[in-house]
Amino acid sequence: MDLGSLKVGSYIIIDNEPCRIVSYDHSKPGKHGSAKARVSAISVFDGSKHSLVSPVSASVDVPLIDKRNGQIISISGQIFQVMDLETFEMFETSSVEGEIREKIVQGAEVEYWKVLERVKIIRIKG
Repeated sequence: MDLGSLKVGSYIIIDNEPCRIVSYDHSKPGKHGSAKARVSAISVFDGSKHSLVSPVSASVDVPLIDKRNGQIISISGQIFQVMDLETFEMFETSSVEGEIREKIVQGAEVEYWKVLERVKIIRIKG
């Protein structure tokens, strides 16, 4: 996608990290150059801040976010074993959104995002 077509709340890949845009500002084209865009974004997985300054016409990568449902099979320390409810595929993850880590119990249905072969539990369903 072109950088100029993105807006606040959309997702972008900066430094090989999927991020959500929190601020977007662009300048007018000058006498010797094209319009520039300044993007500040927060990583989906670790919450770190990333920034990008580039021409508005520059191509950027946008992640494909696969939103799926799963069930917690087991919990061992900080690692959750999840089974996908459509494919019955099993995997482990320790990446969990915010304060829901304490609320997750064995057998609970969760929504998780799969982005760039990494998995993060987003919310508890029901």
